[in-house]
Formats: sequence, structure tokens, C-alpha cells
Amino acid sequence: MSLQLPVLDFQAPDAPQAFCRSLHETGFAVLRKHPLPQSLVEGIYAEWQAFFAQDAKHAYAFDPATGDGYFSTAVSETAKGEKQRDLKEFFHVFPWGRYPAELSGAARDYYAQASALAATLLGWAQAHSPADVLSRFSMPLPQMLEASDHTLLRVLHYPPLAGNEAPQAVRAAAHTDINLLTLLPAATAPGLQIRAPDGSWIDVPCDFGLLIVNIGDMLQEASGRYYPSTVHRVLNPQGPQRATSRISLPLFLHPRRDVVLSARYTVGSYFDERMRELRALDA
Repeated sequence: MSLQLPVLDFQAPDAPQAFCRSLHETGFAVLRKHPLPQSLVEGIYAEWQAFFAQDAKHAYAFDPATGDGYFSTAVSETAKGEKQRDLKEFFHVFPWGRYPAELSGAARDYYAQASALAATLLGWAQAHSPADVLSRFSMPLPQMLEASDHTLLRVLHYPPLAGNEAPQAVRAAAHTDINLLTLLPAATAPGLQIRAPDGSWIDVPCDFGLLIVNIGDMLQEASGRYYPSTVHRVLNPQGPQRATSRISLPLFLHPRRDVVLSARYTVGSYFDERMRELRALDA
């Protein structure tokens, strides 16, 4: 049977159960009628699109010690197992980090609202996971985020394709997320796909106003793989769309570093191991 990725109504009476079932079966869930204001998302997309077109962005070059600030295409990520950097630039927003003086505080407002929604969604998972999965958690899922200052809002810009890109380079190569849970409003253009168990690729619904939620490696580890961290990618556009850019706004939920994920890992040890792997790719 082929992988199905239904669009769920956040306000439906059975939404918590349907949400957890989708996460268990696919590693993803797609929500409509969620509480994040679409006008807020649209405003962020518009003003950050303009910001990435300005030289001012270079004044906020990322700090290697803290990870906040602007990452150019020259220092973009290389997915695990890949040789080419992704075709993207991005800005890391933390409550304590640098923030462009040229912009409104809309992205910070979104950070707070999306983080509150994420706590609700984690509460759904806590309430509707099987008993044997719950027994694996070192604490209730929402508590893992309490007092954490590591949750990251990444404002991503995928530039138009110029035609001189390196062979095999794509906007985002196949990868999994490192964190606990990711919240992603539908981007300004399609391209996001997930890999089905049979190896085929499935388009993620991208109608404006939808919210995509996916499992990260930390929740996969903590749940004993009951919640799978599904491989996903962002394809390069084809035809006339090659001349257009794409903005997306993932919020990566990161628990406190001392939280125990499993007998093998704390959040801190797991994160540090993955960072060492990624740095080795860039060496």
C-alpha cells in the first residue's frame, strides 16, 4: 500500500488521535485550521524576502560559537552522506540571538506563537502514545522543552537557479531533522517531498495556510523508533519556476541539553555527535 499523507483538521474532535497516528505511520502530519495567523506568516515571508536581497544581511554573519545570525550560500549545510552544499541561505533566530534591525519583530512573535502550539502538539503525543512508548520517555514530552533556549527558528531563502549550480546540487538534499519536532508553515513554493518506505518520493501538500509537522531524530530515539524521523528533501524547480525563489520558516524544537533521550544519549550528547558528523563533511 502506498504512503498516504492526509490533511488533518486541527479543530476536529479527533485531531489529537489522528495527528499522532499520522506521525507514527509517516513521520509527518499536515494540519489545517491551526491557530497560527496566516497574515503573520505572509508578512514574515515578504519582509525576509526583501532582506535576503539586501547587502545588509552580511552584517549579521553567523557566530560559530553560538549559531545565531546569517548563513550565506557559501557556508550552507551539506546533508549527511552528500558532497554538495544545499542551494540555500538562511538566518537563525533565537530569543537571545541577533536579529536584523532592518526588520519588524514579526518573526520573534511567530517564534513565541509557534512554540506555544508546539507544546500543545507534544501534549497530544504524550496523551495518545502507547503505554510502552510512554514508558521510554524520561519525562513528559512538553517538559523536555521547559527552560530550553535552543529551539531554533530558521528563516530559509532558496535563491532562483542561475544555471551554473554544481552538478547534483539541490535546494535541500535528502536528510532527516536532528531535533525533537519541526513545525513548518507551507512555503512560498512547492518542492518538499518525503521518502516512502518503498523508496519512492511523495509530495507534501503545500497549499498556503497548511502547517507541516515532522518528527526529528531526537523523538525517534526517545520513542524507540515508534515515531519515525522520515527522510525528506526540497527539489529544484523546473521550467519557468527555476527563476523564482522560495522562502520557508521551520521551527526546530530542541529540548534542554540535559534531557535523557535513551540509554545511549542525552540531548546534548546526541546533538554534539551529529554536529561533529556535519563538520567532518565540511572539512
